[in-house]
Amino acid sequence: MSSADTASVLVLRGPRLPDGRTVDVRLAAGRIAAVGTPGSLTPAGTAPAAVTVDLSGYLLLPAPAEPHAHHDTALTAPGAGPPAAQVTGPPADDPACLQRRITEAALLQLGHGATAQRSHIGIGDLAGLTALQAALRARRALLGLTDLSVAPVPRLLTGRAGADGRALLRDAAKMGAATLGGAPDLDPDPAGYLDELLRTADEYGCALDLHTEGDDPGRLTRLASAAAGLRAGVALGPCTGLARMPAGTAARTAERLAAAGVTVVALPQSPCALLPGDVPRGTTPVRLLRAAGVAVAAGSGALRDAANPVGRGDPLEAAYLLSSAGQTSPEEAYAAVSTHARAALGLPPLRIEAGFPAELLAVRGTDLPGALSLAYSRVVIHRGRIVSRTSAVREFCGAAPPPDTPGLPRQSPR
Repeated sequence: MSSADTASVLVLRGPRLPDGRTVDVRLAAGRIAAVGTPGSLTPAGTAPAAVTVDLSGYLLLPAPAEPHAHHDTALTAPGAGPPAAQVTGPPADDPACLQRRITEAALLQLGHGATAQRSHIGIGDLAGLTALQAALRARRALLGLTDLSVAPVPRLLTGRAGADGRALLRDAAKMGAATLGGAPDLDPDPAGYLDELLRTADEYGCALDLHTEGDDPGRLTRLASAAAGLRAGVALGPCTGLARMPAGTAARTAERLAAAGVTVVALPQSPCALLPGDVPRGTTPVRLLRAAGVAVAAGSGALRDAANPVGRGDPLEAAYLLSSAGQTSPEEAYAAVSTHARAALGLPPLRIEAGFPAELLAVRGTDLPGALSLAYSRVVIHRGRIVSRTSAVREFCGAAPPPDTPGLPRQSPR
């Protein structure tokens, strides 16, 4: 651990901002204390533990957030997770194993820059609240590194088969789950499932975060009407079914979601295991939703589990995919994994200005499109402290070029 990791005051020297300015940034007490021209801010005299960090050659961004993870199933694909656990480890649903995997998944995403994360956690069936209890223990262990929130997801809520799910959902709210998850498409009575979820959320003052393909305009309209009366926010996704509706129906449905303040979370990297396997896969119609005024966030979904064995859980990859598919500009794509993702989690906005929370990501590069394309080297700052560093150096090897050819770079930072 270096002094920069524990300093009470950090001065970030020479990073470039997305608007093209090169600045110095002073961080103190978990917030941005000052932003000035290069060389104008010094740690001297500010605090005994003040440290300067050279970020020349880096682009400084508000930190991204992860609005849609599944840490309880992460790293369960064949070959995923620590090698020792693959050979001799306990069953995947063992409480200690669950906590370890949830923690590792959160740290992987932190290394990519996500200083705030929401993980959907399955409850019910034979495991009951085991995974939720493991996630809450992991959340406490990760304090100071990343802010992990959980959204318990019952599989069934209606009829006699859903009795346990209804009881466990209330127990989860009492345990401190500020957001309730749900997958109405998996219940035999999706409308009844939604009614039960809305009642519980209203009773305990919880936000809602739903998995749905969103291919039923009547159900989405009903949800929008109910969401307007909830005290907390409502997010749902990936809503790829909107893209299969007639254009007029999809546009009217999107307008109702916008009027109700519902956030749609796209999953450009992959689907997740809580969506029906027989539903045609597609992409979230981001352009349509944005045109209607819907706030669109983007999440990672699966992280090396059965739904996506190669999932990376990288917010910048989610932004890259949105932009490269022509759904948004690079700036709008990054806002989906930062500004809108944080809003979906109920977190305050971020700006690189004095007074705002010191939640930052520095990536090697000079502009945002370049960062989304090749952002290997990263410095992650949470609550004013450096909590993760990733450094990459690319080397070119081989025979020396002929004397009469221009010199080629042999090493470049990435």
